[in-house]
Amino acid sequence: MSAILRPPGPRDGFFGLRLVGQIQRDLLPFYARLHREYGDIAYMRLGPYHDYTLFHPDQFREVLVEKGRSFIRFPWPIQVLRQWNGDGLLITEGETWLRHRRIIQPAFSPKRFAPYAEQMTAAMEETLAGFAGQADPIEFEQAMNELTLAVICRTMFGTDLGDERRELRRAVQILSDTALYEMFHALDLPDWVPLPRKRRKRWAMHKLDGTVRRIIRERRAEGRDHGDLLSMLLLAVDDEGDGQGLTDEQVRDHCVTIFLAGHDTTAAGLTWLGWALASQPEIAERGAEQVAAAIGNRVPTFADLPQLGFVERIVKETLRRWPPAIALFARQPKEDVQIGGWQVPRGSVVRVMSYVTHHDERWFPDPHKFDPDRFAPCRVESIPHCAYLPFGAGPRVCIGNSFAMLEMTLFAALLLQRFRLAPAPGQTEPELVVGMSSRPQGGLKLLARPR
Repeated sequence: MSAILRPPGPRDGFFGLRLVGQIQRDLLPFYARLHREYGDIAYMRLGPYHDYTLFHPDQFREVLVEKGRSFIRFPWPIQVLRQWNGDGLLITEGETWLRHRRIIQPAFSPKRFAPYAEQMTAAMEETLAGFAGQADPIEFEQAMNELTLAVICRTMFGTDLGDERRELRRAVQILSDTALYEMFHALDLPDWVPLPRKRRKRWAMHKLDGTVRRIIRERRAEGRDHGDLLSMLLLAVDDEGDGQGLTDEQVRDHCVTIFLAGHDTTAAGLTWLGWALASQPEIAERGAEQVAAAIGNRVPTFADLPQLGFVERIVKETLRRWPPAIALFARQPKEDVQIGGWQVPRGSVVRVMSYVTHHDERWFPDPHKFDPDRFAPCRVESIPHCAYLPFGAGPRVCIGNSFAMLEMTLFAALLLQRFRLAPAPGQTEPELVVGMSSRPQGGLKLLARPR
């Protein structure tokens, strides 16, 4: 049964603002307890907002799919990200979003994935070459941050950007930290205040913006298709609409959005993949056997994916067990709407708490067990629609979901082909820390031994 939390009292502060502090300090345990004690829908008053947290796949489907047109993303987090994302696909709504989605979608068509896969595996081979012969523990999270940045540079810009990549990685980290801070501090100081974190933010925005604009100018001058994501954005037109393409400013906004999303969340996913393979040696060996049978010692390609079904299931189970995004962007109804039998008023906050649902034993028996065969053909049909949401669902499902799965599956195959991973001495199962993407507390140290 669903329930309403008790009204805020004096101990909660004005409109339950003390409750907000509790959520910030202990987010995942708070929502897990909320689900246990109040059921699949829980209502509370947070600040001026009526706040509804959802935990059931049927409710997710109503919000994201069946009644998706009745919702927009909750404005405040979007306003924070707009500072550097501009009006990219993550930010826009309505007809603007629909037009841009139509134009950009071909860039993520499987027809273009073969050359993307080549660029991905080239970057991955460089990373794995650094693992070979290294007796000391590998700082695996750091290695995955560097790898995914190299991958997105190659697939988006057709180049690894050389030494400039180091500064871009720093800029991405600063903006990720800034986003998390500002989303929880609505009454922040203006950017011109001479504080160190404000200076870092200004530098990071300038660095990212300047790099992307410079590359766009150079590509416009060339006018040819390099086979990368940027070429597709520059050459794409709206065949179903006005027949026009994107302006340079719009290309810039979409590049920044894809660049940031394609780096941060995938790096988190690959970090947790490393822990899964290191902590589950029997599953890793089974994956390695499939890789050996399917591709032997050669580098995997996009065409090999159908033969790597179990490896892909390892990736999917990693994203269930340790999803980089613990929830989707909160929604706000544009009109009164009924969800799960509740009348949710216009202007409320509606939260899709997918992490809790990923660990709900009703949909995933023994949910803390790492079991890739949950996604085997004979079992996957028992998972309700919208119970598994690493990339969202409905019209606003992540446009790069297939791209991310390609990247993670190729890396898993190469890693299984060449190395056995194990936890470094003293490395216990890491605690998940919530940020813009969920990461292991204190990083992750693994040993990589050549096969």
